[in-house]
Amino acid sequence: MPKKPIRKTVTGLARGGVAVAGGLVTATAAGIAYSRLAIDHEVPLPEALDAERREFRLAEAGAEAGMISAYVGEGSTGQPLVLIHSVNAAASAMEMKPLFEMYRQKRRVYALDLPGYGFSDRQARTYTPEFFSNALGHFLNQVVGQPADVIALSLSSEFLAQTARKAPEQFRSLTMISPSGLTGRSRGRATEQAGQRGASNSLYGLLANPLWAQALYDLIASRMSLRFYLGKSFVGEIPDELVEYGYATSHQPGAMNVPLYFLSGQLFTQDALQELYLDLSVPTLILYDQDFYVTFDLLPELLNKNELVKAVRIAPTLGLPHWEQADETKAALEAFWTEIS
Repeated sequence: MPKKPIRKTVTGLARGGVAVAGGLVTATAAGIAYSRLAIDHEVPLPEALDAERREFRLAEAGAEAGMISAYVGEGSTGQPLVLIHSVNAAASAMEMKPLFEMYRQKRRVYALDLPGYGFSDRQARTYTPEFFSNALGHFLNQVVGQPADVIALSLSSEFLAQTARKAPEQFRSLTMISPSGLTGRSRGRATEQAGQRGASNSLYGLLANPLWAQALYDLIASRMSLRFYLGKSFVGEIPDELVEYGYATSHQPGAMNVPLYFLSGQLFTQDALQELYLDLSVPTLILYDQDFYVTFDLLPELLNKNELVKAVRIAPTLGLPHWEQADETKAALEAFWTEIS
């Protein structure tokens, strides 16, 4: 068989590369145009929970934390209970709905929208673990005003642990549902790995480029994408309300600000076991099972070294036991609170 001339082969490869690059540029330009012209970024946002919603401007946080929105239950007695949702592309107080409904008439319950989510301020600023930890501390101090039982989901567990280390007197107990920060070193999803490897700054710069940041976020926050990623956290059917509310809350002005920091890994604490969890001086419960986004390789070490930390495995679940195994979740909480009272 006659060989093709090298020059023609190289020329063909070059033309192919140019064609691929041109296709990518065209697709990117089309995505940016679609985001700017066809996607509504001010979708009507209903209340996440059928409850009174209050807005708190935290005096000590000033302009830094802005306004925090929280849903408040009808109960006026008993130990205060504070619910803190996770951090992702479309988070909100909706994620904590089963727990809010479980206790809304029995205790003084607050379900927060963290800064950057729901009805809380979504200003463009630098978001860090310290910022969220400080905001939680100000809320507990100024709004709750007495030691509380606080439940956090996923990455928010790291913020909560940091707050508890600085001001343990604000807590009666911590509960961390499927917490991040216990994944074995050199493992975990890209968001955790970026933080561990010090690559988060450059990755954030790439993701937050004004030219394509909104279009990229719109792709991540599409209904199809939200349903896909929620599917990783459910053994059974995905509640439609989580998808629909996630879409609405992610299509607001400023909705991409926190998620871009999250996706770049900047909101994770390097070596959270050592820096956050081992020295906790507040009774702590960890609820866990399987989770697509994190693992619990370091949990045995934590339980062995901190006697104030307990763990209950609630199976079969994939990170949201309070949605899929509500009775078992309630039983674990009640047993824990009874033990420490």
